[in-house]
Amino acid sequence: MELLDSIEVIKNIGKTRADQLKKMGIETVEDLIEYYPRNYEDRTESVSIKEVEKGEVNTIKARVIVKPEGRKVRNMTIISVRVEDKSGGIDCIWFNQPYIKNQLILGQEYSFTGKVVEKFGRLQMESPDYEIIKEGSLNTGRIVPLYTVPKKMSQKVIRGCIKEAIDQTEFAFEEYLPSWIVKKHNLCSRDFAVRNIHFPENDYNFFKARKRLVFDELFILQMHLLELKGNVCGKKSNVKILEYDDGEIKSILGFKLTDAQERVLNEVKADFKNGYVMNRLIQGDVGSGKTAIAMICSYLAVKNGYQVVLMAPTDVLANQHFKGFSEVFEKLNIHCQLLTSGLKKKEKERAYEEIKSGNAQIVIGTHALIQEKVEYSNLGLVITDEQHRFGVRQREMLSEKGENPHTLVMTATPIPRTLALILYGDLDISIIDQLPPGRQKVNTYAVDRSHYPRLYKFIKNEVEKGRQIYIICPMIEENDKLELKDVLSYTEDLNRNIFPSLRVECVHGKMKNAQKQEIMESFAKGEIDVLVSTTVIEVGINVPNASFMLIENAERFGLSALHQLRGRVGRGSEKSYCVLISDAKSKVAKQRLGIMCKTNDGFVISEKDLEIRGPGDFFGTRQHGLPEMKIANLYKDIEILKEVQQTAISLYQKDKDMKKTENILLKEKIYDIFNTKIKKICL
Repeated sequence: MELLDSIEVIKNIGKTRADQLKKMGIETVEDLIEYYPRNYEDRTESVSIKEVEKGEVNTIKARVIVKPEGRKVRNMTIISVRVEDKSGGIDCIWFNQPYIKNQLILGQEYSFTGKVVEKFGRLQMESPDYEIIKEGSLNTGRIVPLYTVPKKMSQKVIRGCIKEAIDQTEFAFEEYLPSWIVKKHNLCSRDFAVRNIHFPENDYNFFKARKRLVFDELFILQMHLLELKGNVCGKKSNVKILEYDDGEIKSILGFKLTDAQERVLNEVKADFKNGYVMNRLIQGDVGSGKTAIAMICSYLAVKNGYQVVLMAPTDVLANQHFKGFSEVFEKLNIHCQLLTSGLKKKEKERAYEEIKSGNAQIVIGTHALIQEKVEYSNLGLVITDEQHRFGVRQREMLSEKGENPHTLVMTATPIPRTLALILYGDLDISIIDQLPPGRQKVNTYAVDRSHYPRLYKFIKNEVEKGRQIYIICPMIEENDKLELKDVLSYTEDLNRNIFPSLRVECVHGKMKNAQKQEIMESFAKGEIDVLVSTTVIEVGINVPNASFMLIENAERFGLSALHQLRGRVGRGSEKSYCVLISDAKSKVAKQRLGIMCKTNDGFVISEKDLEIRGPGDFFGTRQHGLPEMKIANLYKDIEILKEVQQTAISLYQKDKDMKKTENILLKEKIYDIFNTKIKKICL
């Protein structure tokens, strides 16, 4: 059996089971072997029936003393059997598993593992795993793996299939890490790791196996990012920014920078001076003043004779930046140019000429900035806003428009330090961890739909005071299968029945850019009282007069998205509020919304979001071209990540093209996993 064989070569996997597994992304023998357990149960020790703990999972050894019985209750089949050991008896119950009636043998002793509950004065074990007691069992008498399984496939079946695959591919997992890395970090072999991550004989073996597999996963990812980004070791800069007098623009801005802003600005100036290309990420919560830093850095670049480009993810945000930059830089006789896909053909042609000639000293736009026809004049500084919305390659393409320009990346989406180390391994990270004086805390409440009358009354009162309102919905149009608020029907209901006297409009992602821009500008001018929207307003709209936000079906949004949305209010001098509407009863949903009510600190929220959601598709890692983690957990594995990064950088510095014999297998593995033709990795 080969690792790349179809899973159908494995015993007990026919077409039906293969199709079920393929829906979960498991197509080859290797995919199945690398389908790691989600949890484990320690079944190494059993208790007597007399000693079982109610409400807990117990393992017992007992004999079947009566023939299993089956009965129908409504549409459910219930199988029950009485089992006993020397200390007493207990009922075992299974739901909708009629085949069990014919599998349990009267008089046979089994090991049973399941949750014990008391019903009608009798103890019963619900849906237990069971197996005839024997040496080498996969399901009893050992640490037992638990998997996320497809419908109609049991844990026993998937355990058996994985064990069969491992046994039939013994020693097939070749060592692709250089031997010095394995030795330095005291890593076990890959073969040992694969066997013991599924069927560990003890805790020590499990932890050894897990460390190896986590190390491998993070190391391959880091090497791929180093190759992709290519900047860790530092490139010499041709951009000479020698003049740092920023007094003129600071006086135009008209406010004193916070200590945090000054610290970050000094870090950027130090980057300008050191002779290497700057690659810096500025993280700052909503309203912390990142744009002011970007303006001052742009001013310094222009004053030293260089062109600046700022790329934003949406037309709306690009237009907002253009307006803000123009207001400041026109007073300094510095020309700003807008370039977005929404411009008319003649406007675009004129923009191309202004950019190429250098008359446009600061260029602001969207993805249109990286089109082939756009030529820059002496590009010295590249700024990207809301970087997590761009792929790595898009940022790289923009930088390639100049000769190693400095790069400044901004995001108002607080990213946990652990994830930032992964996504931005090539960037120095600056954090603006201080809000300007007067920035309002937004009071946040989580309530259910019974509060609508009070909320609608509060909204009317706010509008009467001259304030404006956001209402956020998770969907654009009504969906019969999902009972969620949608923008279109909700807006109609508000206009007709709830707020007939107010000016209510809606905006969503399916609208043309010009239409979205028009509505948002009307809202900004105070011509709309209530704006109903999807997350399209998450970034890119600044309305200080907006004092209240209502978020429908709040449980449908990630914590970081909720925090970004909430950041649209509280931007003025008036007290602001955010109300999260949710009827969700789950513990996790209540926990998440509770976090939003307790803190306005985006970094605390992002850490909690990562902790709750795990390392899956967090902050759009797929958009960065990164795979989902199979075993590494960015919240728990920070220490291993630190080891990995130091080692990856060391290897990259010694052999960045991975041409040495000891690195060839690693190079092939990286290529196989990412299936890409990025230069330097491509074979």
